[in-house]
Amino acid sequence: MPSPNSEPVNSPSLRIHVYGHVSASPAAIASTFAGAVSEKAEPDSDLAIFAINPSAGIDAQTISLWQELDDFQIPRLVLVNGLEGQELDFDDAAMLASRVFDQVITPYLVLHSDDGEPIALIRLQNLEIIDYSTNPPTTRHCDPEHEELVREFRDEYLEQTSEMDEGAFAAGIIFPAIPINLNKGIGVDVVHRYIDLLPSSS
Repeated sequence: MPSPNSEPVNSPSLRIHVYGHVSASPAAIASTFAGAVSEKAEPDSDLAIFAINPSAGIDAQTISLWQELDDFQIPRLVLVNGLEGQELDFDDAAMLASRVFDQVITPYLVLHSDDGEPIALIRLQNLEIIDYSTNPPTTRHCDPEHEELVREFRDEYLEQTSEMDEGAFAAGIIFPAIPINLNKGIGVDVVHRYIDLLPSSS
């Protein structure tokens, strides 16, 4: 199972293509990760990023592009963008992606502040919290309350990945869904670390 923990040092030679409805801000995501927005399936990609907005769902064109890439086993990430409050739920978006794309895995879940704003991610592999309310973000182990809150999600995640090796993501076998908020920097470091798991383009 991939364990993106090292400092991100993305290779400039990687070919990254971003797909998704305009409501999911694919252009901003492409800019953040040195990619290019595409409206057609790009079989020569090193990575395909599918951006989705929980409040808008997933449009037919984006679903079709995902299906077109199935023949090429290109590594794919699903980025759930636009998380600004509890009404926009990452878990629901990941479930939808699993229905209309393929089964996705959720290595991280979102933690909210008391006013409902997303402020942190919890990594299900080791229950580490990345707190983005600090600058720079800080990491700490979760408390018992959070551990109980994510127990079922963690059990499911560990079961899904129990037989996967380190190269499963880069081989295009598993599809991580990552919560992201570009304004707050939430999840950006996580995506960079997944990108760093890819071999450089020749």
